[in-house]
This record gives sequence, structure tokens and C-alpha cells, in this order.
Amino acid sequence: MVMGVVVQGGFAALEAHSEPAGAVTADALPLRAEGWSRSQRLWWLLWCRCPGVGWVRLLQLLHAFGDLAVAWQEPLDRYRDRLGWGEALLRAVESFRRAWGQDPLPRFAASAPDRRLLLPGDRRWPAGVIDLDRPPLALHWQGRGSLWRQLGSRRSVAVVGTRRPSSHGLTMAERLGHALGRAGWPVVSGLAEGIDAAAHRGCLAAGGLPVAVLGTPLDRVYPRHHALLQSQVARDGLLISEQPPGSGIRAGHFASRNRLLVAMSAAVVVVECPASSGALHSAEWAWKQGLPLWVVPADAAKRSALGSNQLLARGATPLLDPEDLISLLGAPPRPIQRAGPEPSPPPGGSAQARLLQAVGDGISLEQLMAVLGQSAAELAPQLLELELNGALRAEPGLHWRPCSPRP
Repeated sequence: MVMGVVVQGGFAALEAHSEPAGAVTADALPLRAEGWSRSQRLWWLLWCRCPGVGWVRLLQLLHAFGDLAVAWQEPLDRYRDRLGWGEALLRAVESFRRAWGQDPLPRFAASAPDRRLLLPGDRRWPAGVIDLDRPPLALHWQGRGSLWRQLGSRRSVAVVGTRRPSSHGLTMAERLGHALGRAGWPVVSGLAEGIDAAAHRGCLAAGGLPVAVLGTPLDRVYPRHHALLQSQVARDGLLISEQPPGSGIRAGHFASRNRLLVAMSAAVVVVECPASSGALHSAEWAWKQGLPLWVVPADAAKRSALGSNQLLARGATPLLDPEDLISLLGAPPRPIQRAGPEPSPPPGGSAQARLLQAVGDGISLEQLMAVLGQSAAELAPQLLELELNGALRAEPGLHWRPCSPRP
């Protein structure tokens, strides 16, 4: 049973009324060159809060009555005749309408979000998203709104992979993010642990434009140690989520965001993933939409690469060098940028210089304490300062690794 998407204090709460498969297409949306009016946006947002009404039923209302404001005033008998909705759903709709009254917009407008919220009738709504079987009801965003132009024309590249990659996978993801960012291509990923985070770090290091499609609302950070990285993406690029602020974290949200990052990309790169991975969902979406699918070959004996290697066997294009992909993508969506400056090392002999030298290619807190002879309390502020300066990145299990992308 496909669950309907409704909003009760948010756009993505699952409700008990199941939605039918969509027979009415997005052509029913009242689209205008200048985008929806404020009134149209408010009616859409209000109806999204109605129990049992999700994407499909919103389109049914528009198809049957031509306008959501008109649908609000129609008697239930007209709903029965034109929509064929069941009695339980009709009672829920009637109760919702009574709660808001005949003229709900003035009261609703006082509490409805409006800024940094993209709706299907807005000019900047990406065309690839509206073509999905079940598009999001809204997209919340933070960061550079100018990036919506590139995402709308699919002038970006999605980089995905496992949360538990090999060192080879991490290196390739960071190199790929760096090369794409330096070439002027926005890098779209999910900001998850592992490959996603490495691609975004590489993009940031090159002065590029990272785009993170989250499986959480914008006001949540998952995993928690990505707080700094998420803030850097919001500062230099764009954060996107279909989950409203304040909503909970559900496993299904991480899988469903894959369709969004693919729908806004010109190509998809799977760096490394096992046989069961959300990255494989992204690959299937890419094939379904006829997008180029690239895969980084990996050791056949590694379980972390079993799924991605199988994609190669099915016909995905091997990616041996990021420049191969960049050359085939054509002209970048913005002028080629110089590589971002490497973080300036602290003066020789300083405590931070010794700490960086001890970190090497990567080290745990326990190992650092043993090497430097310092306590965790003494090391913590030094590590945090190096993180904020872009010299180190924190990893799960109290491990640290230098941020500089490998050539």
C-alpha cells in the first residue's frame, strides 16, 4: 500500500489514508510563466495539511474543480460525484475544512511558511522533479538560491556511494568532488557519511558549489558530527529537503531523497557501494531517466564495492579519471574556477603544527593522546580549531583526517 503524504505541522507525515496510483498527471497544475500567486501558494500549502490528501489527490482536486480555492467551497456530494473518494476520507476533509472555516487564508497566512520554500507552481521548480511519479509537495532550502537555475536545467552532477567506503573509495570521491567543483559543476549528493561527505569536502576545497539533498529537515544534522560540513554547504552551496522543519527522522526519507538528487542532475556517479545500498536506487533512477551512469571500478574482493562493480557488469561506464567525465559533460554551467587554496599550515613548531603532523593520513583520539602525551581535554579545543579552519575533518569513532584533497 502506498501511503499518502500529508502535513500535520509538516509536509511529510504519513497518514492512514492510502493514496491511489496517480491517474491524473501534473498537467493539471495551474502553471504560469511568472509562477503561482501568493493566494495559489497558500491554498496549496493549506490543502497539503489536510489528512489523506497528498500529491495524487491534490491533482485530482485541481483536475475536477480547476482551482483549490473553488474546491474548498464545494459540497461533499460534488466530491463523491467527481472524485469517488471514500467516506472515511470525505469525513476527514470535511472536518479539516470546518476547523479552518469558509475563509481560511487570512488566519493560515499568519503561520504558513513562505520564504525559502519552493512549490511545484514556482518558476524555479526543477522540471526534472515535476516529472517524477510522486514529486515532493514542497522543497525547503537554505543557501544560494541562484543555484536553482542550474538544478532546474540539470546542470549538475550527482555523486553517491556507501556510508562505509574503503580508503580508495574515499580518495576517489574527494578527487571527483574537487575536480567537478574546480571545473564549475555543482556537486549533488546526500551529505551522508562516507562517499557523500567526501565528495562535498572535495568540492568545497576547490571553491565549488556543493548541493546537499537531505533525508532530514534542514534544522536537523545527521550524522551529528556533520554539523560543520552541513553549515559549510549551506554557506557556499545549497541545502535542500522535502521534510519540513521539526519533522522526525525516518529511514524511508533517506531512500526517497535519491529520486530528487537524480532528477536535478545531468549525470550520476556511483563511487563505491555494496550489494544493498541506497546508491543503487540512485543508479536505477538514472537508468530509468536515461541519464549517463558512471561507476568507479574497485577491488572485486571488497564487499563495499560489490554493488557498484555489478553496475559495471550491467553496462555502466567505468570512471577511471574525473577528467574523463568532465570532458564529456561539455561546457560547465559557470566559468572554470581556480582550485581553492590549501589550508595554510600553522607556523612550524607550534602545537597545531605538531598535532597536524601527528594526525598524518588519519588517527584516532586515543592514538593522538598516546603520541602527543596530552589528555582528551587538552586536545579537544585544538582539534576543533583545526576543523573550523578547514585543516581537519572529524570522522566516526573519534577519528580525524586531513581535509586537503589528494591529487
